[in-house]
Amino acid sequence: MELNEIIANDGPCECGKIHDSLLKKTVICEGALNKIPELVNEEGAKSVFMLADGNTYACAGAKTEELLKNAGIIVKKYVYPTKEVIEPDEKAVGSAVMHYADCDMIVGVGSGVINDIGKILAALTKKTYMIVGTAPSMDGYASATSSMARDGLKVSLPSKCPDIVVGDLDVLCNAPMDMIRAGVGDMLAKYVSICEWRIATILCGEYYCEKVANMVRTALSDVVALAPKLMKRDKDAVKAVMNGMVLSGIAANYAGISRPVSGLEHYFSHVWDMRGLDKGTEVFLHGIQCGSATAEVARLYEYLKTVTPDKQKALAFARSFDVEKHNKAMLEFVGAGSIAMAEQEKKEGKYDVKMHAVRLEKIIDNWDKILKIMDEETPSYAKIVEILEQIGAPINASALRKDNEEIAKTLIFSKDIRDKYVASRILWDLGITDEAIQALYGYKAE
Repeated sequence: MELNEIIANDGPCECGKIHDSLLKKTVICEGALNKIPELVNEEGAKSVFMLADGNTYACAGAKTEELLKNAGIIVKKYVYPTKEVIEPDEKAVGSAVMHYADCDMIVGVGSGVINDIGKILAALTKKTYMIVGTAPSMDGYASATSSMARDGLKVSLPSKCPDIVVGDLDVLCNAPMDMIRAGVGDMLAKYVSICEWRIATILCGEYYCEKVANMVRTALSDVVALAPKLMKRDKDAVKAVMNGMVLSGIAANYAGISRPVSGLEHYFSHVWDMRGLDKGTEVFLHGIQCGSATAEVARLYEYLKTVTPDKQKALAFARSFDVEKHNKAMLEFVGAGSIAMAEQEKKEGKYDVKMHAVRLEKIIDNWDKILKIMDEETPSYAKIVEILEQIGAPINASALRKDNEEIAKTLIFSKDIRDKYVASRILWDLGITDEAIQALYGYKAE
């Protein structure tokens, strides 16, 4: 189904929710930039504030500005004075706010960071917002949240979903290949997210919608089928990735949560981002990290399929768990962002022995169902590696130059990012985290 058809079918669902994509329109085709003045006119806007960076202005912003001015539309703009990666933090948002000029509509030209900041600016100003995508690199195009670094901690802030998403295939196909690979990596993450969403429904009673899950599965299937053509910048393949990126945002909006589109693999990426901020360790594009992390999580699920839950062992582990020691090790590994993670845990209580005992009973009672979900939703580690190899992407965390100790510790602390039930929490609940990292990475915890 085309994206605009999906948007047109917003409304009540059998799951009990009224699904709202929050989008008015998507235009993803060849020559889409030429349609921008018409789209702006349809909104009744006479002036726009354009947000871009040095790279995105050069590849699509300058032409967008020219087209708008030629159509008699006033353009005010702020172009970040750099071609380097912009860190999505308080400084970047503050710069956009301080350079903002009053207008009828905001137009972002870029991908992840520009869009996230544009969505925050649109929410603050209550203006209509259009994003002109320059790369099919991430799944936040149509989401109503912004992924930001706040006080060193990666957070999803409520913002404004774009009203219009534009993707010109002539621009998207010429994006840096790593940004195209990143889009595929962010799509592969959906294998994990749907799996963990279903498991969390059993263990935590979370809301679940099969319609939304199927939308995501279909988009993922399209991307995987066309992946071998991406290295040639095939337009159908690139369009499939961009459609998947936009549809992922729609799915999250439909569900009202991020469950359909992100899981443990995103938390791996968040840990690496926080380490980069605090310790200067190497950081890659979010989708590249998510793709590699998806391979690691697939490996983890293969391990979990060999496990038989041991109730007494799990209860003893939870009783003996030293939270203070854990938080100290987390601070040393993750950095300053872990302080907020530890404070978060005081409210969440995931280490509370009574809450753990309840979850453990559910895990043991439903273990066969959980294993069945893993089989149904997640491909093998070898399959994920094969897809990543087809597009020339890093195939696992080792290919991102992470050693076994770093990967093992990332797995250990991934469960502390947010209060979302993910596979690393299954390990903790079963009391087998140490065994898992020993089996997977040959690393023995201190």
